[in-house]
Amino acid sequence: MKKIIIGAAFAAIGSASAFAADLPPQTYKSAPVVAQVYNWTGFYVGVNGGYGWGTQDPLTLFSNRFDRSSFNISGGMFGGTIGAQIQQGYVVLGIEGDLDWANIKGNGISTPTIGGGLLFPAGIALNIAANTSAVGTARIRAGVAVNNWLFYATGGAAFVKESANGTSIGGVACGTLGLFPNCAASSWRPGLAAGLGAEWGFAQNWSAKLEYLYIDALGSGVSTDHINTIRAGINYRF
Repeated sequence: MKKIIIGAAFAAIGSASAFAADLPPQTYKSAPVVAQVYNWTGFYVGVNGGYGWGTQDPLTLFSNRFDRSSFNISGGMFGGTIGAQIQQGYVVLGIEGDLDWANIKGNGISTPTIGGGLLFPAGIALNIAANTSAVGTARIRAGVAVNNWLFYATGGAAFVKESANGTSIGGVACGTLGLFPNCAASSWRPGLAAGLGAEWGFAQNWSAKLEYLYIDALGSGVSTDHINTIRAGINYRF
């Protein structure tokens, strides 16, 4: 009897082994990979460069008594950017500042007048070279994030370094009546800036942007100093 029981047990084990061998190999599925959501929150620094064009009234650098006039100016710009922002859902809010070296310049012939020529007739003709050599802004940014794209509006304060250099080409010389002491002047002017932009996150900490800014410098009296800028930039976010 004992031999019969042992033989039956070995037969059962052999049958189970043969059945297991016939089963297909078991496969194990890896855990699903969850796509990483792009996050715009953080402090960042970057570089930017672009082109600016507009108008400048160089006479206001010499005196605030002259009638308004303007010259067309244009040129390139390049500088650095610093900012910080926070994302809540689709909304991104932040602050940004930048300072750019610029070579936005132009020149023209001017015959300064006061009161339309009644108080100070055109007794002098000047060849004036106007230049905007630096542009800085301090702005807020408000945007909508669509994963690794950010579309934003921005606005705030602007600071513009302007200079003018005049050369007498007719009439009385510079310095006459004390109106043009040296025919050269330079000054930082405050202003306002506003614009729109888009930023693309091409890596988790890197992004590239393209933006338009309109800058209105506040000169003496009614200013005609306006600059349009188109700038591209690259930012690194910490």
